[in-house]
Amino acid sequence: MSPTADIVVVGSANVDLVIRLAHLPGAGETVTGGELHRDFGGKGANAAVAAARLGARVALVAALGDDADGAAIREDLRGSGVDAGAVVGVDAPTGVATVLVDEHGENAIAVASGANLLLDGPAVRAGLAGAAGPGTVVVVDLEIGDEAVVAAAEYCLAAGCRLVLDPGPARRLPDVALRAAAVLTPNRGELDVLAGPAGAPGLLAAGVGAVAVTLGADGVELHQAGVPLVRVLPFPADAVDTTGAGDAFAAGVAVALHDGRPLVAAVAFGAATGALATQSHGARAALPRRQAVEALLDRRLPDRKLPHG
Repeated sequence: MSPTADIVVVGSANVDLVIRLAHLPGAGETVTGGELHRDFGGKGANAAVAAARLGARVALVAALGDDADGAAIREDLRGSGVDAGAVVGVDAPTGVATVLVDEHGENAIAVASGANLLLDGPAVRAGLAGAAGPGTVVVVDLEIGDEAVVAAAEYCLAAGCRLVLDPGPARRLPDVALRAAAVLTPNRGELDVLAGPAGAPGLLAAGVGAVAVTLGADGVELHQAGVPLVRVLPFPADAVDTTGAGDAFAAGVAVALHDGRPLVAAVAFGAATGALATQSHGARAALPRRQAVEALLDRRLPDRKLPHG
């Protein structure tokens, strides 16, 4: 089968209600004086738009409500260069996320999942069959249910697609998802939920190909079985808003793998993509073009030799 997409994302699509505040509220605290903005988001849609900005042919497999929010998201996806032909309509409200962002760019997010949790196995298999082939890289997030995650993992194993699994929001993963994942991209907190005290070595023992742990300002640690730990140093960024940075990182890794870059180089490409994605408010505004990512890589790594730890 000849794939119609370089990257297929299986994941969520939401409307984001973003409130910018002086600081994030603690338990029981009310913080006033915020500014409200309405944006498009969802980990899946963010990753799809990020990959399209990087020049890839991208399809999204997702579920939206048959409502005004769903129609607006479809139009935004098409305008962003994402094939939304495998986005299904379901009898539930389109997902909505409330995103709180402080003056340092840190965030807290609450999601009313709605339609996202109705994305089922048949819809995932149909979407992948129509767009993905052996050369396709598939990106999956966890703002969808286990049935959809398992369907994507099984398809990747059967079709020979590489799976980049962005495990947020973190939960314990079915065994087949671990076996199918060529690259798992947790942050520190997600790694703790996924693996507990076994850490990245435990995930590798369960069948994950590689674990790229994102550490924010400390860069990325890349774990592979039988290979020394590789540390990719952080790219300088004065973060305005970190919302969507992890989605951009996963998309960057996927695009670089599809390009044929070695894994360490793909992780560096993803790290540069994620750093640039923090430069404006909102999950989408700062998603970079390929030229900007390549320029950042060239400034930090002119000979493209990556720092090892």
